[in-house]
Amino acid sequence: MKLKTFKLGGIHPPENKLSAGAPIEILPPPGEVNIPLSQHLGAPAVPVVKKGDKVKVGTLIARGEAFISANIHASVSGTVLKIDDVVDISGYRRKAVFIKTEGDEWEDSIDKSEELISEIKPEPIRIVEKIKEMGIVGMGGAAFPTHVKYMFPEGKTADTLVVNGVECEPYLTADHRVMLEKSDEILSGIQVMKKAGKVDRAIIGIEANKPDAIEMMTKKAENIPGVEVVPLQVFYPQGAEKQLIKALLNREIPSGKLPLDVGCITNNVATALAVYEAVQKNKPLVERVVAITGKKLSKTGNFKVRIGTPAGKLLEALGEEIPAHTSKVICGGPMMGKAVNSLEVPITKGISGFILIDGSEAGRREMENCIRCGKCVYVCPMGLEPYLLERLAENKNYGGCETSGIVDCIECGSCSYTCPASRPLLDYIRYGKASVMRIMRERRQK
Repeated sequence: MKLKTFKLGGIHPPENKLSAGAPIEILPPPGEVNIPLSQHLGAPAVPVVKKGDKVKVGTLIARGEAFISANIHASVSGTVLKIDDVVDISGYRRKAVFIKTEGDEWEDSIDKSEELISEIKPEPIRIVEKIKEMGIVGMGGAAFPTHVKYMFPEGKTADTLVVNGVECEPYLTADHRVMLEKSDEILSGIQVMKKAGKVDRAIIGIEANKPDAIEMMTKKAENIPGVEVVPLQVFYPQGAEKQLIKALLNREIPSGKLPLDVGCITNNVATALAVYEAVQKNKPLVERVVAITGKKLSKTGNFKVRIGTPAGKLLEALGEEIPAHTSKVICGGPMMGKAVNSLEVPITKGISGFILIDGSEAGRREMENCIRCGKCVYVCPMGLEPYLLERLAENKNYGGCETSGIVDCIECGSCSYTCPASRPLLDYIRYGKASVMRIMRERRQK
């Protein structure tokens, strides 16, 4: 049987799923956590604690007051040391709540039992409120506040919940392990999200390089009405929502539109697990599964980690040190992730993995002149002309960038990956896109 995929562009880089066979291990709480107030798309949360306050696991420490923002909760119990700056994965200093760990006491309202709760009692509006209250965000990388997706504008409805189990980035395996080890909870979370979105149908897309997850999720979903598991061809960037919707439903999202405009809501499998725990267990998003991997590591792993834990604790848990000749440590996948300059960066809600890249793989070849081969155009999943956008952005022709569709770029990096001249296509496109979006915001405010 021919597997589904999206039709336009795309590439198939080496998969390197080195940690796929490593079961999830629980990382003990560190001695101190640094919990950033801006670890989601939108406005930073506003702190509601101060130095010297005592907190438990699950205590609200910052409130998302803007429309697009998210609540943040303590991931350890102890004392608030200070509210100060911390360097995050972007390399910028951001406000964070520093907490000294003292024991591991959880809020009494949180159900810590392993018992599966299948009956969904809250009504849709209360489900959305609970998702917001518990600080749930998209855990596939974008960290978009989940409750906003279920606050439909007037006149908008959805008919399908699209659940992303693709994990198409090379190396990353956190979602894979979650599907294998928390399939019942994920499926219950999907039922919760279906009720919140008032839809009867959910489709879970999983790439064919995860046959055990496909088998597990298919078997568990057999007796759940309206839930279907669809194996997909391995193709990058199939995890992007526009490409996933095209692959599963053959619906194309127009430029400037959202999944809801074609009747869809999209959520990641790890987000489904977090929604289940929020609504059925009253548990805020205080921990997540993170992979730590790399070809030169003698051991790789997947760990359930408290938010705010320094990334270096993952290596310590493996009993490893940074291998000699490591050139980069990448937070996220190698295609869309960011290189970090220290393993002291704190784990946040949107981080699913760290990759240690050897110098032989990380170096860029010397840039050459564009040879007009058209490969970047051929692989662009959005139908853009990356070579043109690079030139326009380099020359600061932002009007040309806008009319050429630069804001439609999903920053997947397929163009840079395939360029035989080693042009920094994505670097310039990101710069141009950010500039155009700033200009558009200023234009709207006039």
